[in-house]
Amino acid sequence: MPHSQRNRISIIIPVLNEADRIGGLLSTLQSVRADGHEIIVVDGGSNDGSIARALPLADKVVIAAQGRARQMMAGTAQATGDRLWFVHADTIIHPARLGDMLSTITACPLWGFFPVRLDSHKPMLGLVARLMNLRSRLTGIATGDQGIFITRSCYRQCGGYRDLALMEDIDLCRRLRRYGPPFVGHVHILTSARKWEHEGVLHTVILMWLTRLRFFLGADTRKLASSYYARHDQ
Repeated sequence: MPHSQRNRISIIIPVLNEADRIGGLLSTLQSVRADGHEIIVVDGGSNDGSIARALPLADKVVIAAQGRARQMMAGTAQATGDRLWFVHADTIIHPARLGDMLSTITACPLWGFFPVRLDSHKPMLGLVARLMNLRSRLTGIATGDQGIFITRSCYRQCGGYRDLALMEDIDLCRRLRRYGPPFVGHVHILTSARKWEHEGVLHTVILMWLTRLRFFLGADTRKLASSYYARHDQ
């Protein structure tokens, strides 16, 4: 039975050249659409056929300026649900876990995230994921890979995503903590390990921590994005 708008979840997925991955994620989410929730794909200028793959599998495909923050802002403007769930295009959701994830989101009083796992069997990347989850629990700050979810009213109260070139999720969570601690789901969300595997685990961890440190010290996010994306996918 379709959900009322009060319990409706708007799943917002920013995309940039993800034709090889977006179809799998959206196919998994088709049962969510059948249950009355909505899927909004926000494309930031793909030239690989991502839009064509998304069109038959999403409720809305929105074209926006490139950049995750701008894309998620554009998607939120089109959302009709009472709850917002921001999911990266390289996220992998097991169909058997989807129901528990939706229940977590609808039960959340304000905002939250899921603990993350990386789609790799390398022991070092398993350790990276565990440390990411520990850091997020201790600090109350999640990253976009962790599938941040939030009630629409809380999103509006905190000011939502801001037009930052990088670290938009960190910025959002810092403001959300003022309203209460995050609601952490018990089901893990699986995300791609491609950036670690392509650039090397140690290099990527150091780059991420240095980027976060520079952000906390007040660096311009446009400069951070320029150096970060010079070697990384969006």
